[in-house]
Amino acid sequence: MIWERNPVELLAPAGNWEALEAAVEAGADAVYLGGKAFNMRLHRQDMNFDDEALARAVTYAHAHQVRLYITINNLISEEELEPLRRYLLYLNEIRPDAILVQDFAVISLAEELGMSLPLHASVMMNIHNEAAMRLLKEHGITRIVASREMTLAELALLRQTTGLEIEYFVHGDMCISESGQCVHSGVLFGQSGNRGRCLKPCRWPYEIIDEITGESLENAAAGPYKLALKDMCLYRNLPELIQSGVYSFKIEGRMRPADFVHRIVGTYRRAIDAYLADPAGYRVNEEDWQDLYENRARDFTTSFALGQPTAEAIGWDGTREPRFFSKASPEASLAPHLLADEPAISPKKTTPYPFLTVHAADLNGVSAACENGADAVIIGGETWRPCRPWTLDDIRRTLRLTREYGVRTIIDTPRSTHQRECRELSQFFLMLEEMGPDALLVGNPGILKLAAECATLPIHADFSFNLFNHRAAAFLKEQRVSLGTVSLELAFPQLRDLVQHTSLPLEIILHGVTESMICDHNLPALALGNYDPLENPSFNDRRYALRDEAEEIHPLRQDQYGRFHILFAKDLCLYPYLSKLKGFSSYRIEGQDYAPHLLGKITRLYREALDSLAAGKEPLDLDALAALQNDSPRTFGCGTYRFHLSR
Repeated sequence: MIWERNPVELLAPAGNWEALEAAVEAGADAVYLGGKAFNMRLHRQDMNFDDEALARAVTYAHAHQVRLYITINNLISEEELEPLRRYLLYLNEIRPDAILVQDFAVISLAEELGMSLPLHASVMMNIHNEAAMRLLKEHGITRIVASREMTLAELALLRQTTGLEIEYFVHGDMCISESGQCVHSGVLFGQSGNRGRCLKPCRWPYEIIDEITGESLENAAAGPYKLALKDMCLYRNLPELIQSGVYSFKIEGRMRPADFVHRIVGTYRRAIDAYLADPAGYRVNEEDWQDLYENRARDFTTSFALGQPTAEAIGWDGTREPRFFSKASPEASLAPHLLADEPAISPKKTTPYPFLTVHAADLNGVSAACENGADAVIIGGETWRPCRPWTLDDIRRTLRLTREYGVRTIIDTPRSTHQRECRELSQFFLMLEEMGPDALLVGNPGILKLAAECATLPIHADFSFNLFNHRAAAFLKEQRVSLGTVSLELAFPQLRDLVQHTSLPLEIILHGVTESMICDHNLPALALGNYDPLENPSFNDRRYALRDEAEEIHPLRQDQYGRFHILFAKDLCLYPYLSKLKGFSSYRIEGQDYAPHLLGKITRLYREALDSLAAGKEPLDLDALAALQNDSPRTFGCGTYRFHLSR
């Protein structure tokens, strides 16, 4: 590779003015920072920049030939859209070098306002495939902060095929969940990780148990902090990083003090310059490495950059954890009168017939849903072991069955889709066209793009799109989405605002198992250390769970792609609040973790309640709900509905 004039960018964080000066002085090519709202670091009032300070920061950075990027990388609720519009206009005046975004609403508003500032896609968008990058490129995105689960080899390929700049975290705090796909803090505390206030439940101690028997497996476990990843550090791997074509080397740490920022930036600056000046003669500066290592917060890992992480990537004993933001707490129990004083949703237009959709794990579940009043079933997508993935023959059999009942069939797709899955799905969509299901359910922007290109079927957007406002809904509608699933993190007043402002038909998850996180680590294998896929492949068919210090049990489910889904301890149940939940085009039951007979009972309970509601009658049968609770594998909870606001 022949170097261009500026082949790479060293990108530093700044949480205050002192850190900004430190980053510039230490040799950063660019600095990223946030305002007092609309960014992912909102815990401390003494950090981040007010509007006047932002303008001064842009002037200061440009005077030192340093680029400055401003973060608007959190989800936006309805009441924030007008302040966001004013903020974007202000940023367009002060001219930072780019804006970092997560929510489609920001992209939509930037287009409407005719803004000329470049847009960068935040890591919170969880971009991990070429199709997603092509979609975003069509809407003014010039750079992708790539998913942390991507290897350097994958990034090199995406850079070549899309022409977009790639930004990648090279140092700092890491989440074990895929970015943008952790709702644990938001549902449990009303403090959303997608809105800049994560209380880090991944840093709690957990006990690993057998979910079925309750047996503790801790005698074989490496330590209690099973989700606590070490800090990313690619200092010793800069040649591989540079050769991969990654353009921007991002250091995490906007809450770090100035001296910490200065040390990290200076260390990476010297190493990058040394390699670019003499690649063949480059050697790691061991003195700099020793200084970096001795002043670390957590221990270090290279995470996914060089391949699948091992157990060495996790800080099992917790001794180097710099701060615990929260303690384990019980999830909110069901409270039937919780929304008694809240006005019901008054949608723009009412749906005359309440449409009930049921997500089933197998053909027996589909049959139970059809027999008990489902209007549509969702099949396919991620299958949780020991269930097997849906085959084409399974889908054909399902279509024959659902057509007998007059029930629609919606085909799900995986939430995470790297190159392998994208190739499979492109072929799969072509095959589905011949079978004629009623819709596709997509889980990320890349599969939305592929579905729009490869299929003529209607497209539904799943909850993983984190739909929070009507501008994002309108953006999805423009991409051929005909139904959007609302975010699991919306508090009821925010949900009401969304429904009353949007023209996109919406679906709400009413009942069932919900996921707090999805991660690409084999959690039981890492914790227990006795898994060999050649000798004991059935290891992953055992039902494991994590028990936290509040005695809440979080089931673990592995899908056919090897990813793990961490479930909430309580199943979501919005049955008591049905009279408030008007205006949805579809009401969904997440039933893929239920036995068919139980799924049939749940479907019947909600079918009768929705029909009563449509007839103007009182929909609730709390005795039937109590009986259903007795039959269910987990207790019921109300999710975010105990909060007035998801912050």
